Amino acid sequence: MKPSEKTQRKLEQIVDAVADSYRLARPIDSLESTALPNRRKIIEAISELEHVAYMGFYSTRDLNSINLRQHIGGHIHRGAELLMEQIGRAVGYLHNDGGALEPGDQRFTEQVVMETLAEIPRVREQLALDVQAAYDGDPAAKSIEEVIFSYPAIQAITIYRFARELYLRNVPMVPRIMTEHAHSTTGIEIHPGARIGKRFFIDHGTGVVIGETAVIGDNVKLYQGVTLGALSFARDEAGDVIREIRRHPTIEDDVTIYAGATILGGETVIGRGSVIGANTWVTRSVAPGTRVTYSTLEAGESRQRYETPIPPRPEG
Repeated sequence: MKPSEKTQRKLEQIVDAVADSYRLARPIDSLESTALPNRRKIIEAISELEHVAYMGFYSTRDLNSINLRQHIGGHIHRGAELLMEQIGRAVGYLHNDGGALEPGDQRFTEQVVMETLAEIPRVREQLALDVQAAYDGDPAAKSIEEVIFSYPAIQAITIYRFARELYLRNVPMVPRIMTEHAHSTTGIEIHPGARIGKRFFIDHGTGVVIGETAVIGDNVKLYQGVTLGALSFARDEAGDVIREIRRHPTIEDDVTIYAGATILGGETVIGRGSVIGANTWVTRSVAPGTRVTYSTLEAGESRQRYETPIPPRPEG
């Protein structure tokens, strides 16, 4: 339906008002869009890397030992071009106010992309263990293929592991854009700064939040709604948030954390082999082998219990 002349005039007035609002020069009023990284192209780049990680699952062509290298090469070359362009934009925007890349920035951009792509075989080893952990940890999983095709946690973890390689190399903006894309499509938020060990599994996954300075060991399993977050934000004398400190907990090996549990604080350590029950709120460290549960009493009161194994008596 074509709008009436009166409506068109009102639309033009709205356009004028919105354009005028950009004159306030607030951070959201920046017009440097051509210099900033392009989110859509970063998503294209991570898609190329996902293809390389799981060629037999993502490819629309018949693959064999003869043409495999050719198809891998196509995805790696396209991914490299996209990453170099977008990382170059991020570095140029940060260092040169959106200007052309300096020679040093150009070398940095090419170096981090080459180093990251060279890590793909190792990243695939990590992902193979993550996929196996999902299959072993979920009785509902009928096959490895089902896990790769349909489990949102695998997509979130895959993107995290690639973004982590860029984060470790001090790439601005791009790693976070990658993991927030995963967040928007899976409901699972993993900051690329988090350190996560082998055989990591998130069951169901929706609402999981893993903060930037969290450390997660091997063989850890999380359920939906788990938060590994910060207690509060320390501030300096000027009242600004202090960013370069540990804010998120450490989860040691072989820990299971059930749905809705919240674990907070950079000094909080969940000891090896512990089980954190659903809907618990943990802000202090627990010893290895601890079982933390939340129970509701008959009078309507609630109580959180910390149970640790009784050490065996010494013989003799």
